[in-house]
Amino acid sequence: MATAEKTIYVCQSCGSTYPKWSGKCVQCGEWNTLTEEKQKKKTQRQIDSDRLGTVVTRLDKIETSDNFRVPTALGEFDRVIGGGLVAGASLLLGGDPGIGKSTLLLQTAGSLALNGQSVLYVSGEESAEQIKNRADRLGIMSDRVTVATTTEMHEIKAIIDREYHSFVIIDSIQTLRSREYESSPGTVTQIRECVAVLQDICSARGMCLLLIGHITKEGAIAGPKVLEHMVDVVLYFEGEKNHLYRILRAEKNRFGSTSEIGIFTIGGAGLEPVANPSQLFLSERTGGISGQAIVCSVEGARPILFEIQALVADSSYGVSQRVSSGFDQKRLSLLLAILEKKQGFRLAGKDVFVNLAGGLRIDEPAIDLGVMSAIVSSHQDTPVRSDSVLVGEVGLGGEIRSVPKLEARIKEAINLGFSRIVVPNRGLGDLKSKSGIKIVPVSTLDEAFRAALE
Repeated sequence: MATAEKTIYVCQSCGSTYPKWSGKCVQCGEWNTLTEEKQKKKTQRQIDSDRLGTVVTRLDKIETSDNFRVPTALGEFDRVIGGGLVAGASLLLGGDPGIGKSTLLLQTAGSLALNGQSVLYVSGEESAEQIKNRADRLGIMSDRVTVATTTEMHEIKAIIDREYHSFVIIDSIQTLRSREYESSPGTVTQIRECVAVLQDICSARGMCLLLIGHITKEGAIAGPKVLEHMVDVVLYFEGEKNHLYRILRAEKNRFGSTSEIGIFTIGGAGLEPVANPSQLFLSERTGGISGQAIVCSVEGARPILFEIQALVADSSYGVSQRVSSGFDQKRLSLLLAILEKKQGFRLAGKDVFVNLAGGLRIDEPAIDLGVMSAIVSSHQDTPVRSDSVLVGEVGLGGEIRSVPKLEARIKEAINLGFSRIVVPNRGLGDLKSKSGIKIVPVSTLDEAFRAALE
């Protein structure tokens, strides 16, 4: 019996489907986003056959293994994904154009090949010659990496069926198309269908699937939001193009934590993992300049010391500017309001600029005290003590609130050679007796500024 076709209408904004066309999507509220898609409709016999073979197992009878991860030999990459790649899992990597997504996964393929793993690299954007040229620059020479250049799903399926590979890399998912649908590559239906097919194949054969995804101008991965729900791991590769640093973050990880970050430097030989990011971010620090403060943030289990820069200047326009790079804009406005209300600083007619040196983006409240100290330092033209690290969250009443993992922050400050650390008085416990560094506990902003400023 021939498979019948049915017409559906898919919202290109949120991926919702409807049996008939309408001008407005009910789910997301967007207008004129529904497009017509042809979909093959399964017969009842096909549906009944799909339901056969379901296995039900008691939870206490399920066997697990501790050796289910395959390390990639890229330490920062392994840190973010939880220790290694998992057989049968799917990973989605997003990032700005030119940030280094293809370079990162090609280096991953080379590292896996050196460990005896076979890798299939499918590219829908570059030719085989372009991939070979990049591999030569990265020093990747292996007969265990197979390259295919196609955008057709049936061809990829045939390649996977013909030859087994432990890892399959797709660059990128937005370029693939399935013959089952008449829509163009990159549409909601095509992306959802191609990912589902690839996941079914790779999961059944124990292959690890790595996908590269485009992102929108808002910074989210292009395509339906359900794409991020379908995969097991979602990673974002970030960084400023005029900086040498690249940061890998996990937004979702079914096999580990999402609080770790990986830091790389990019150069002619590709991406190099950074083992000691604190030392790297402080390498260009100069003391004795107002508007600079050293803070400590904890990303996962890793404490990182870096420099915050602030500039307060008279406003040349009718409305003062509040500009931040790497720090939340709304959080900056909140901290400035606390300085005006609780400390009496007149900043309404001032332009305030805050920058996290090195292109970092940190959202942890523990750097509040450092941000405010740098602003006050610039406003009063008084340097922050160069031998001090500032740690603390600031409450709306101007109180310094406790932060987690304080002991790890103190140890990192000692390792980097600092002699003082200003910390919240609350939650300090017996840490004050630590040797090798002077711990200065503070409870209010007045105490903190007296301890921090020269």
